[in-house]
Amino acid sequence: MKHTCLLITTLASLALSGFAQDASVATIELKPDAKNPLGYDKTELSVQAGQKVKLTLSNTGSIAPQPHNFLLLKPGKLEAVGALANAMLADPQGMAKSYIPDAAKPDIIANTKLVQPNQTETIEFTAPAEPGDYPYMCTFPGHWILMKGIMHVTK
Repeated sequence: MKHTCLLITTLASLALSGFAQDASVATIELKPDAKNPLGYDKTELSVQAGQKVKLTLSNTGSIAPQPHNFLLLKPGKLEAVGALANAMLADPQGMAKSYIPDAAKPDIIANTKLVQPNQTETIEFTAPAEPGDYPYMCTFPGHWILMKGIMHVTK
């Protein structure tokens, strides 16, 4: 009986520690806006510095189905990466590269691939350690001008 109680206590502790770990993960679902197919349904996200993030891009519910992606960028890099993404329209390999410019990779913190209509992709990453406002965007050519937002990273 004593061993059974010990086993139950150990299992309960393990289960609770698993819940505690899950609670420290920011779970985010992002979709195209139902009324504006060139916008995300959320333009502001909040996470804690250094927090684990599980982000799902669900490319569903749009009135004009089209591919989208998600790129989280370093502060101040939205326009530069957007210009590089627009230039990829002339790149015959643009779609194969998910319209993620090679030259922008040093400025990208996390990203999905291009997600086709009615598909989803989940990525996991660690939020930046430095608090601040980090822009995110879709780099399908032309989308970034409207399909963007800010991830607020707080202490």
